Amino acid sequence: MMKSGIITLCLALCLTVAVTASSDSNNYYYGKTKPANLKEEKVTRVCFFLHDILSGQNPSAVRIAHANLTGSEDSPVGFGSLFAIDDPLTVGPEKDSKEIGNGRGMYVSGSKNMDKFMIVMYVDLAFTTGKFNGSSISVFSRNPVAEEPGGREVSIVGGRGKFRMARGFIKIKTHQIDMKTGDAVLRYDATVYHY
Repeated sequence: MMKSGIITLCLALCLTVAVTASSDSNNYYYGKTKPANLKEEKVTRVCFFLHDILSGQNPSAVRIAHANLTGSEDSPVGFGSLFAIDDPLTVGPEKDSKEIGNGRGMYVSGSKNMDKFMIVMYVDLAFTTGKFNGSSISVFSRNPVAEEPGGREVSIVGGRGKFRMARGFIKIKTHQIDMKTGDAVLRYDATVYHY
């Protein structure tokens, strides 16, 4: 009698745990859908300079991988090269211009033909001072570097802080480039739609 009572008690405890676990898991899968009370959409235009420095003792961009078959070891941006970046964002193009943030992420050289040079980039452009301190713009886009006349356009796919739920585009123009080292100063004119 004692054995059957213990077995019944164990089965009852197992059943209780199983029912409790299954009812709790339903609450974690999804919540109730409510209508979004979004504020009116705003558009913000921001202009700044990004310094992508591959050379020297303290580069802001470093090659972390490259393909063995697609160019020489000394090519600064050969096809298939992958770079990690922590580029300063400044108010002006000068090296000592006021720093307002940083661009962190990666880009890969995505074209074999240098006449049609293109990179694919993921960069989080974070602002560390001023009105947008603590906010950022997320870019994930093809960047057709060779299409310079008039600037080239990349996509804004998100953001944080004051740029939460951002979308839009950035016109990029090369302000200065050193073809030997790959060092570049780029002007970013961002048009950001956000709430």
